[in-house]
Amino acid sequence: MKKAEIIFKETTAGWLTLDEEGYHFLYDSAYLQSDNPEPVSLTLPLRLEPYSSRTLFPFFDGLIPEGWLLQIAEKNWKLNPRDRMGLLLTCCGDCIGAVSVRPVNQE
Repeated sequence: MKKAEIIFKETTAGWLTLDEEGYHFLYDSAYLQSDNPEPVSLTLPLRLEPYSSRTLFPFFDGLIPEGWLLQIAEKNWKLNPRDRMGLLLTCCGDCIGAVSVRPVNQE
């Protein structure tokens, strides 16, 4: 299983995981109870229940670099272009915009 902490405007907004059943995104309960929570994407409105999908959610897939930048990342870090979660965890720690993705070590 791979897991990522989703940061929205420097606050932990939720958790994205990949397991044998697919991708799951769950908003952090403390984030939902904060004063003014905002959804990380219009396609992922605030809710307590997790979102699930067999493929990476389009919003998160859109954070992954494309073109020549993706080629550089694949070459330098020896990444598989089909491993979308691996690309997200490696390349999206400091994205342009309000959302960042941080890997969570599973031990």
